[in-house]
Amino acid sequence: MSKKPKVASNTIALNKRARHDYFIEDEIEAGLELQGWEVKALRAGKANIGDSYVIFRNGEAYLFGAMITPLNVASTHIVTDPTRTRKLLLNKRELDSLFGKVNRDGFTVVALSLYWKNAWAKVKIGLAKGKKLHDKREDIKDREWQVAKQRIMKHTNR
Repeated sequence: MSKKPKVASNTIALNKRARHDYFIEDEIEAGLELQGWEVKALRAGKANIGDSYVIFRNGEAYLFGAMITPLNVASTHIVTDPTRTRKLLLNKRELDSLFGKVNRDGFTVVALSLYWKNAWAKVKIGLAKGKKLHDKREDIKDREWQVAKQRIMKHTNR
């Protein structure tokens, strides 16, 4: 009578508003440069990337606006800043591509999800273009139609 081990979700935080507010053109996985207390807080699930986006400084990419709430058992001799900008670990080709598209084509780069990959914290960033109000309404209409269609199909198959 051995019990199967529970499969834990690898997802730490999702940015659901990103897909509502933006057309996501491309997705890229990036590593995060974190401090020790941040890793512990992420293991406890204390992260929010709802308002986060990527900024470029000195040829490097940084995650801005991500909130990692420190645990109350964090060390007292470390200054914990929950909203500090965290460096993204990308290779040179990815950095150049993102930087060029943001500057030339009017794209923005937003954080889509924060998750564990093996023992590493990764963030999925998306190259995005903003949606207009009528685009958002069309998405809502399509989503509601899909739900209604599933409901109709469920009742007709009985």
